[in-house]
Amino acid sequence: MNFKFLLSVFIMTFLSVSAISQTCILDIGSKNVENITKTFQLNKEQIHSLDSLRTQLISERDLQENEVKKLLETHPQSTPDELLILAKKHKALEDSMFETTIIYDQKLISLFNAKQYERYVLLCTSANRTPISKQEE
Repeated sequence: MNFKFLLSVFIMTFLSVSAISQTCILDIGSKNVENITKTFQLNKEQIHSLDSLRTQLISERDLQENEVKKLLETHPQSTPDELLILAKKHKALEDSMFETTIIYDQKLISLFNAKQYERYVLLCTSANRTPISKQEE
């Protein structure tokens, strides 16, 4: 019974992560900032904005990661029901972290000129990912 329950929670989490991962993210909070800069040939203003957005994103993500850590440390985990509730809360936090990543990527993408955005869409399409729409000011 316990094994089946844990297996079903794992499968539900995996399927939801698979669906979310279809979004074409740049993940400006990761260590691939140099690749982003080179690939999209960012100008000085865009690089400055990227650095600023990255700092803000990392700060937000640190807060969110602390929420996850606190949840795992404090939430009861003795029964299958408690584990199910924990899984749902954890999933909500993961979704929130992913949404934060998308929001900050979209802020950078919105600074792209037409050629840069076209390149982004082309790369996303070739990777079978859905591009993030460019926000118009």
